[in-house]
Amino acid sequence: MAGRRRGRYAPERRERIVELVRAGRTPGSLAREFESSEQTIRNWVGQADLDEGLRSDGLTTEARKEMRRLKRDVKRLRMERDIPKKAAAWFARESGSIPGGGMRS
Repeated sequence: MAGRRRGRYAPERRERIVELVRAGRTPGSLAREFESSEQTIRNWVGQADLDEGLRSDGLTTEARKEMRRLKRDVKRLRMERDIPKKAAAWFARESGSIPGGGMRS
């Protein structure tokens, strides 16, 4: 199963598997039973611990979502900021008003 990527698992399934790990089942046995990777199950347990405040060495799911949203916004804003600069440079080259553009002096 190494190298294969599956689609997302339903949240209910992940929650159930996390409960089973907390009840004493090993991620290895659950991986074989539910056809998930052992590391994926460990990741789910770790993320659930972060979300429930049992750990504080990482970002909660909500914080991760907010971080992704903010990164998308920054990328969009940078593109919007650069559009006028690029347009001004293009028009300046077309009109020949800058050295190295359309006309050389």
